[in-house]
Amino acid sequence: TGGKNMITAGNFKMNKLPSKIPDYLEILERECSSLKISHSPIILCLPFTHIPAAVAVNNPRFNIYAQNFFYEEKGAYTGEISLDMLENLGVTGVIIGHSERRQYFGETDDIINKKVIAAKRKNMSTILCVGEELSQRELGAEKAWVELQLRNDLKGLKDLSNIMIAYEPIWAIGTGKSASTKDAEEMCRFIQEVLDSIVPDSSDDVAVLYGGSVKSSNAAELFAQPHIDGGLIGGACLDPYEFGKIIKSANR
Repeated sequence: TGGKNMITAGNFKMNKLPSKIPDYLEILERECSSLKISHSPIILCLPFTHIPAAVAVNNPRFNIYAQNFFYEEKGAYTGEISLDMLENLGVTGVIIGHSERRQYFGETDDIINKKVIAAKRKNMSTILCVGEELSQRELGAEKAWVELQLRNDLKGLKDLSNIMIAYEPIWAIGTGKSASTKDAEEMCRFIQEVLDSIVPDSSDDVAVLYGGSVKSSNAAELFAQPHIDGGLIGGACLDPYEFGKIIKSANR
C-alpha cells in the first residue's frame, strides 16, 4: 500500500446482539495483535445498543462509530439520538448517508448535508457514503450522479478535515458482486478530483474508502490501488476472523 495508512471500517448494520460484542472484540484483537495500533485505524460502526459494550472494552485499537444520528442538538424528536449523546458514550465518529438510509429511510441530500454540517461543528469524524445504482451505471451516469451527491452533501463546507468518503456502488452492496478493481479505482480517483474542485487541495487530507462486497479474497487487490485508501466493510466484518484477514491485507 505504499506506506499510506489504510483505514478499515466495519459496518455491522442491524446485526449481532450487544452481549456478543466483548467476545467479538477479543477475537479481533487477537487476530490484529501483530499490527501497530497507530498505523492502521480500525473503525467499528455499531448499532446504538452495542456502543456501551464496545466502549467498555476500552481498547485503543478500535474507534467506535455510530451508524446514524439526528442533526438537531436536543428536543422533541422521539426515537432520535443526538451527537452530544453519542459523544457522551465515547463515540468518535459517524456514518452519514449510507445507501440504506437513503433508500429505506428517505434520507435526502438536504438531510445528509444537515448531518454533515452538524458533525463538522462537533469535530466528529465522518464517513460520508456516495454511490450509484445499477441503472445509473448502465446509463454511464455514475460519475455525474456521484459528483451531484458530493456537491449537495458537502454544501457550505469550507474545509473537509475529519471527513472520509466511502464510495459504495449500490449494486455491489450485499449482493456478492464487487466493482472490478479498475472501476473502483477509477471512481475513487474521480471522487478525489471532485473533492479538489469543491475545496482546493482537500483530497490530500480526505481518505476515500471503497465499500461493496469487500472480502478477504479481493481486499488486497482493492487496497493496492493508488486512490483507494481503505474499505468500508459490511457483511464480511461480522466474522472477526474474516475481518481480521481483511485488516491484515490492508497492512501489507
